[in-house]
Amino acid sequence: MNCRSSLACVAAIAATAISLHAQTPAAKSLNSRFLGYELNKFTRTAIGVTRQGTPIPAFVSKGDFDIELDRARVLLIGGLDGDTESIETTLAALEWFQHEFSASQFRERWLVSAVPCANPDGALTGTSDNQSGGDPTIGYPPNPKAYNDPRNPEAQYLWRWIGMHAPDIVVDLRGGGPHAVKSAPGGLNRSSQIAAGAATERTLSENDLAAALSSTPASGVAPIPAIQVTCGGRDGKSILMDLLRRFERNRMNVPSPARIELRNRVARSPLRVALQLEERYGNHLKTVMYQPALSLVARARLSDLTGNADHRTSVEKIVSPYVDGSQSPFGKRNSGSVLSGHLIFGELARATGNKAYIPLVKAAADYGFDAEGKAKESMPFHNEMSDAVFMSCPILAQAGVLTGDSKYFDLCLKHLKFMQNHCLRKDGIYRHSPLDEGAWGRGNGFPALGLAWTLSWLPEDFDGRYDILAAYRAHLGALARHQDPNGMWHQVVDHPESYREMTSTCMITFAMIRGIRNHWLNPEGFEPVVQRAWRAIKTRIANDGSLVDVCTGTGKQKNLRAYFDRAAILGPDERGGAMAFMVATEMAAWEKEKAGK
Repeated sequence: MNCRSSLACVAAIAATAISLHAQTPAAKSLNSRFLGYELNKFTRTAIGVTRQGTPIPAFVSKGDFDIELDRARVLLIGGLDGDTESIETTLAALEWFQHEFSASQFRERWLVSAVPCANPDGALTGTSDNQSGGDPTIGYPPNPKAYNDPRNPEAQYLWRWIGMHAPDIVVDLRGGGPHAVKSAPGGLNRSSQIAAGAATERTLSENDLAAALSSTPASGVAPIPAIQVTCGGRDGKSILMDLLRRFERNRMNVPSPARIELRNRVARSPLRVALQLEERYGNHLKTVMYQPALSLVARARLSDLTGNADHRTSVEKIVSPYVDGSQSPFGKRNSGSVLSGHLIFGELARATGNKAYIPLVKAAADYGFDAEGKAKESMPFHNEMSDAVFMSCPILAQAGVLTGDSKYFDLCLKHLKFMQNHCLRKDGIYRHSPLDEGAWGRGNGFPALGLAWTLSWLPEDFDGRYDILAAYRAHLGALARHQDPNGMWHQVVDHPESYREMTSTCMITFAMIRGIRNHWLNPEGFEPVVQRAWRAIKTRIANDGSLVDVCTGTGKQKNLRAYFDRAAILGPDERGGAMAFMVATEMAAWEKEKAGK
């Protein structure tokens, strides 16, 4: 098999399995020989996308999605050097492990997954040059500002994906020879022990992938034992069989530090997660914007969940300057973010019965009416972006309930239809704006969260309630079909090659939980979706409130590439923290209801 046919194999595997929208010749040249390529014990997915638009395919063992499953995990990385041999060796190793009788002795104790062609554009030329001026074989850990590196995004995608996959051992397969197993001096002892034996060289530099994984927490999780193996003309079966035997002979300790950390994160209760988030978020409202306001909403809810009134009392103290008039909630430049920031006042009004909050809610909702009190075509500040469903619909519903004036309900429905005309696609998900068809993740999270919040306030006898409920159900049904196998939703919802994004996943999951709790959604269909999502969310929330892959603030973009390239924040983030806090409290409330407490 020559280099081009080998890459066509990988492209065909990815494209036929998950309908990726690749634009490169490599991904389009689907060789019929490989259309029936069978690896049915693996989930076919992608870990990222190159600067040339080529998806980076992956085969994930189905057992890997069960983080508690008591088997050791091996992750094979092929083709990082662009060498055909390492790609073919990786695929052959997977086929052997899945199909052959000689692998059966290992299948009960091991899971094997792979990124068979980690540098697909480099594989077109058979070199590590990724055709964008980068070399993903070196430079680890990569620039933390993922995933918009104009030269070397492959390294960023690989680094963060491995961190969240959290295998017990990573094997970076390289072409050429002689055959050798290499580890980094000073790395995890397990890496050196695994590498010990014949044909071994410990010559990895610190910036090699295997060396960096062994010493540095990928995605901020924990180090992962890793080695580099040069194929040296050996077939994938013999290489993987020898490695598994060596791992067992050297009594490799599993799980890895990274997997232990993710298991510990998943083991936390929703309330525990919420209380940890409270340590970092929900402590100010310097300006009335949705980002800090939603954390305050979640923090106030902790009083109902814990029976401790101090949580809500602290929130009331924080917002008091806006209630007593010593500080204005509006600034010189207002926006939808400011209007939705007023949701905290509506939530406190309902929770406390304090009518002093009502004028603040009304002031925000009244932006939708002219000087004569006539409803405008829509709420202002929408910028033709799907975000505006959340920015305006819930505050209108709050105003209608708290003032008793149905004009707010009417405008709520009118505004929703206005935004649907601009942004709702025929497939049931939202383009972010009319500038491009891209279904940005948070651009779908906003309508999902917004309508769930709106329905929580709308009276049952409002004539337009059914239309809003139908829109909510249709949207969440469409979104459920795009959930990643690991439970997340993507930065671009219908592009699995885009990164798995935190805020959209939190918002969509919140909307589904709220729907199950209120009998708006069929629990049989949506509970499994929620459970997968919640587990994935917990893996991306560290005990100190640091988060993984929160898309930075995003206005309407002109093309798909621009959405791919929005920075994904690793660490603390006010927007991401707010959404995580919201879904944690919603999950805690649901669990409390199920327990009958």
